Amino acid sequence: MKDSQTRLEELIEKLKERDYRITPQRLAILKSLVSSPSHPSAEWIYERIKSDFPTTSLATVYKTIAVLKGIDEVLELGFSGDSNRYDGHRPYPHPHLICLECRDIMDPDVEALDALTRQIVDRAGYRLVTHRFDIYGICPACQLKQLQE
Repeated sequence: MKDSQTRLEELIEKLKERDYRITPQRLAILKSLVSSPSHPSAEWIYERIKSDFPTTSLATVYKTIAVLKGIDEVLELGFSGDSNRYDGHRPYPHPHLICLECRDIMDPDVEALDALTRQIVDRAGYRLVTHRFDIYGICPACQLKQLQE
C-alpha cells in the first residue's frame, strides 16, 4: 500500500488533471481520507476538519467524496443501518475484515482472492462488473477487551 503522502499527491494530481480546484477545504478532506488508518465515514472526516474549517459543511465532504468516486479514486462501502465508509487507499474491490464490536475495517493482504473471483465468474458465465468480499468477526483488540471484562 502507498504511504499517505504519496496517495495524497496522486489524488491532487488526478483532480487537477480534470480541472478540479484544490481548495483548502478539499485538501483537508483529502488529507483526512488518506491519513485515516481505517475506512472513515463522511461524518468522521467532517468532525476531523470542522475545527480548522468551521464554514465547511458535511455536504462539502460528501461532494468531494462524490467527485473521487466519479473518477474511481475512492471505494465506498455501504452498510445497512450504518454510515457508509470510504477507502481512499485502495479504490478497487478487495476483501475487508469488519469488527462487529468497534466497527473497525481492515484490509487483509491476500492475493488469492483475485484468482478465486475470476474462477467463480468464469464458471458461472458472468461478466464481472464489481465484487465485494467482507468477513465479519471480532478484532484482536475487542477480543482482549472481552477477556478483561
